[in-house]
Amino acid sequence: CCVWLRKVPPNRTFHGHPRLLTSDVYSQYEPVRRGKQEIPKYFNFASDVLDKWSEIEKAGKRPSNPAFWWINGEGEEVKWSFEELGFLSRQVANVLTKVCGLQKGDRIVVILPRVPEWWLVIVACMRAGIVLIPGISQLSAKDILYRLQASKATCIVTDGTLTPAVDSVASECQFLKTKLIVSKGSREGWLNFTDLYKNQSADHSCVKTRIQDSMIIFFTSGTTGSPKMAEHSQGSLGFRPLLSERYWLDLAPSDVIWSTADTGWVVASLASVFDPWVFGSCIFVHKLPRIESTAILNTLCRFPIDTLVSAPTLFRMLVQNDVSSYKFMNLKHCVSGGEPLNPEVLEQWKSKTGLDIHEIYGQTETGIICSGFKGMKVKPGSMGKAAPLYDVQIVDKNANILPPGQQGEIAVRSKPIKPLGFFSGYVDNPKKTAETERGDFYVTGDRGTVDEDGYFHFIGRDDDIIISSGYRIGPFEVENALIEHPAVAETAVVSSPDPLRGEVVKAFVVLSPTFSSSDLESLTWDLQEHVKKTTAPYKYPRKVEFVQELPKTVTGKIKRNELRKKEWGRM
Repeated sequence: CCVWLRKVPPNRTFHGHPRLLTSDVYSQYEPVRRGKQEIPKYFNFASDVLDKWSEIEKAGKRPSNPAFWWINGEGEEVKWSFEELGFLSRQVANVLTKVCGLQKGDRIVVILPRVPEWWLVIVACMRAGIVLIPGISQLSAKDILYRLQASKATCIVTDGTLTPAVDSVASECQFLKTKLIVSKGSREGWLNFTDLYKNQSADHSCVKTRIQDSMIIFFTSGTTGSPKMAEHSQGSLGFRPLLSERYWLDLAPSDVIWSTADTGWVVASLASVFDPWVFGSCIFVHKLPRIESTAILNTLCRFPIDTLVSAPTLFRMLVQNDVSSYKFMNLKHCVSGGEPLNPEVLEQWKSKTGLDIHEIYGQTETGIICSGFKGMKVKPGSMGKAAPLYDVQIVDKNANILPPGQQGEIAVRSKPIKPLGFFSGYVDNPKKTAETERGDFYVTGDRGTVDEDGYFHFIGRDDDIIISSGYRIGPFEVENALIEHPAVAETAVVSSPDPLRGEVVKAFVVLSPTFSSSDLESLTWDLQEHVKKTTAPYKYPRKVEFVQELPKTVTGKIKRNELRKKEWGRM
């Protein structure tokens, strides 16, 4: 029989609300055993989850809130029930298959901002068995060329902003056959997405997909080389939350969740598609052309959002405001991921809102590895405990498990059976896929520790670690010390070359807008002394540079690698 890995009994309701069970899927297909888990041979998220919620909805057994709720901040609003989502996504599936000629297994690149059409395309791809390749809207023509060539995608969907960039490289993309534009206007050589799907029939039969069939490919960057194509399956993204659905979100059908992640990243798929819809919850989306504190805070006050998922950068921005003067309509649960959250920010948010921030940790290849569950004690500086399905350990260079408190590499047991939530591998790159394995473990490339209570603590990327005079120094612990100083709004710590010590700690500091000082030399000394008193003295930044802003990715992660290259390039 199936081993239930959820925190609640496998009954038909949770907190009085209907819920889906893995048995809903087993009843249709012959299950197969995967270690202690039983999983179906065939699974499709659209037909086995979304359409099931549509049936529950029609029967009047789901709360009246929408399945999807979108605003653009300028008065426009879109709301879809699961039934409407099904109807529209079937129309789009017909566009992809009948108009564009795409077949099961074909690949489509989708580069769209947070607009409703992105959700229609992703669900339509599930229905047709087409492999989606999402991309962020800030991609350059060179980035797009690389993705189209490497993926061999036969179709691309984007908006009017990026069509010139696509056209400038399309002639070099031999596999590209069709271009769809999401726009009110037209463009030569492009099919208008909206006009096409609105005129299509909603009569479409969902294809039968195996649980290991490819569903989404994410381009993910490493420290060296071109971005790799991390392939996820129907099982790793779609079925995995059915096995461990309560582990990091713990939602109900009446809940409304808002994730600010860009559509090109795995967090958008996890927090704005698969995991909430397994619960039958409402996914809230704000177009947010720019991430602004006031827009975020006002939205939380105007809409009944229960759960907010965002990057630490957003929370760092928000606490710079008088947050206590805002009255959030329904916010109960806050989640932060992408990089570690400074304990100082966590404490400020708690004091101003009364809410904890629960950290999550994961990678594109694995999904969520660790998380702070609802009701779990929050330890500042910790990213929670291992997620269900995952045996997370700290290992040494020989894949030996290290005891609590000892620093090593964060790893997840992947042998003899790979966890269901893992990626299938890097497409066309078995060598890079093999390099992620060490002994019986998938190694993340991140260093950390685990304490006696099973809480994991992030230290830094293996390539971010600073070795000065023989001491290993994690940048995050120095950043935590600096951010506690009232003059510091943001900071990033990297290694800097030094003729005597090999390398030393250097801090790039953005000053708080409420702080002004003309004597930066004195402030530097003050910051150095502050770090010496807050953490081990050898970790203090011997170099400090004051900057207006820090380089960041579109998801708000600080580009320490860029700062480090700049530093070492000065040699």
